[in-house]
Amino acid sequence: MRLANREHIEVIETLTLTELSAFCHVQADWVTSLVDYGVLDPLGGDAADWRFSPPNVLRARKARRLTHDLGLNLAGVALVLDLIEERDALARKLAQLGY
Repeated sequence: MRLANREHIEVIETLTLTELSAFCHVQADWVTSLVDYGVLDPLGGDAADWRFSPPNVLRARKARRLTHDLGLNLAGVALVLDLIEERDALARKLAQLGY
C-alpha cells in the first residue's frame, strides 16, 4: 500500500492504531469499534500492539466513507462491506468462467 502526500510516496506494510486513526481522520475509539464489530481484523493481541494490514486499511477507509457519506451505523457498515466483498468474489468467479 502506498501513502502519498505532495512531497513523497511511502510504501507501508502495516499501520498501528494511532497511524490508522490519523490516516482515516477518526478517533482511535472509532477504529476500536470497527474491530469490535468484526469490520477490521488487526494483527496483535492488545490494542497497543495492533497492526493493520493494507486490506484492513482499505476497509477502514470504506467504513469511514459509509459512515460519513451515508450515515450508516457500524452494524450497517459491517453488513455493507461484507456484501461488497461477496459481490466482488462472485464477479471474479464469473470472470474466470468467461462471463
